[in-house]
Amino acid sequence: MRRYWLSSTDLVSSEIPSEVHFSGDLFHHIFEVCRQDLGSKFEVISPNARAYLVEVISRGKKHAVARTLESRVIAALPRPHLVLNLAISKFPVMDAVIEKAVEMGVHTIQPFYSDHSFLRQEGSISENKIDRWKKIIISATQQSGRGDLLTLAPAVHLKELLGQSTSASNTPPSDQQTNPSPISLGLFCYEGMADGWSLKDELLAARAKAHAANRSIDHLRLFVGSEGGFSTEEVELFRLHDLRPVSLGSQVLRVETACITLVSVLKYEFDLMR
Repeated sequence: MRRYWLSSTDLVSSEIPSEVHFSGDLFHHIFEVCRQDLGSKFEVISPNARAYLVEVISRGKKHAVARTLESRVIAALPRPHLVLNLAISKFPVMDAVIEKAVEMGVHTIQPFYSDHSFLRQEGSISENKIDRWKKIIISATQQSGRGDLLTLAPAVHLKELLGQSTSASNTPPSDQQTNPSPISLGLFCYEGMADGWSLKDELLAARAKAHAANRSIDHLRLFVGSEGGFSTEEVELFRLHDLRPVSLGSQVLRVETACITLVSVLKYEFDLMR
């Protein structure tokens, strides 16, 4: 069944609406691109994590109305939340990773500039490219049926991103913190170190730390490099922030393969496939 994302301006009520009205870009997409018409039934997903099964009851040239037949609550993403920190790669790779991250339940993507990233200067991502990524997020949300939009954070430099982990230990951890406590785990994926831990070893150590603190891991922050990988200086910077290199195996993976592999393993290990 087709699904379409409603923005807060498209939804006329925060309660269960008896009717849903379509106009503007949303009308164009549903009725001119997807060829829906009178009598068509499809789901619309609202920002309040509800899905409404609707039937089109009237359509004009620029406006349509559908009546609500059923509604259901879409379950929130389970914890721990997955936060993918991704060095800016070539744009087709970024497009692919963003799309798959939405489908696989990643909560946030944090792009960052690194020594070998495709772009290295702050502000070098155009508004057109950001708009394209937002459209990819909406499209993948509609396809996958998740109840919220993936958060695409503004790009920052790696040093700034890692500096966010220096918050005081008594500050509640957020999706933007790296390793401030046993309940927020950072994973630095890097293939170039002979002493790199396996992902399995790192997860065992993190779980032991969380167990000793009588807590559950609440955030998983994943660091993946671009096609150029990380510089020696950046590897040492990760070490200074208590992030050991974690290996994903002996093969060197492409960026998109590494992201999908890492998210898949973590979803399995933390029972997030529910």
